[in-house]
Amino acid sequence: MPIDAAKAVAAEPRSAEIAWGRKDVQLYHLGIGAGLPATDPGELRYTLESRLHVLPSFATVAGNDSPDVISGLSMPGVDVDLAHVLHGGQSIEVHRPIPVEGKARATGSIAAVYDKGSAAILVMRTEVADAEGPLWTSDAQIFVRGEGGWGGDRGPSTRLPAPDGEPAKVVERVVREDQALLYRLSGDWNPLHADPEFAARAGFERPILHGLCTYGMTLKAVVDTLLGGDAGRVRAYRTRFAGVVFPGETLRIRMWTQADPDRVQVSVTAVERDDAPVLADTVVEHS
Repeated sequence: MPIDAAKAVAAEPRSAEIAWGRKDVQLYHLGIGAGLPATDPGELRYTLESRLHVLPSFATVAGNDSPDVISGLSMPGVDVDLAHVLHGGQSIEVHRPIPVEGKARATGSIAAVYDKGSAAILVMRTEVADAEGPLWTSDAQIFVRGEGGWGGDRGPSTRLPAPDGEPAKVVERVVREDQALLYRLSGDWNPLHADPEFAARAGFERPILHGLCTYGMTLKAVVDTLLGGDAGRVRAYRTRFAGVVFPGETLRIRMWTQADPDRVQVSVTAVERDDAPVLADTVVEHS
């Protein structure tokens, strides 16, 4: 078996120094659709340096050379074919607001390996701290087809029961035709999101949007709609990637708030494809 679960989890963590500045934050925000309308006071919090705050999903791109999914797939105990790898889910816990400019140490490890029968799930954890202490912890759930079936722990279920009743809010966000081209400047250079020939070889009719771009667009919609535009209120955010998005499509973002006053449950679908699921089992925890 190419994945040795015990060896992977026991492997020595990898660390790297990372840094980011205002320009990185602004570019990320523009990449997830901020700045429309350009002079809107709410949008200026994402784009104008004198008013800038940091959306917590920026953690997924901060310091492009930080421990990431690709480096994690070369950890001891892991030997997989990248063609069989999918980004299945993402979570972030924010320990305090992310500063507009910062230097920190990112430490990456494999927190868990789960056996789903026909596939394995690797939980790639990155913990980031600066001189003042912990900043955030992020987990990427990596789905590796064909690598399960060794009788290991299946892991916890991430599926949530469907929320009751109608959503508190429903908003729609248009994905610009150039969205993936702009977002990839924050560090994800996978040609799947830009090169039509590469996308065709991967089985797609055209390049697809980064799942983490949809992830960021969704969190921004929740912050702007239900949290008064205050990104500092976000404490944690998790999702499961349930389907693809093509640039030019429209995201329909439904938000429910009944179960817990400090918790928003979200679903995201593609309007033009009969509400095809895009993000599922999505929760924003906030103050």
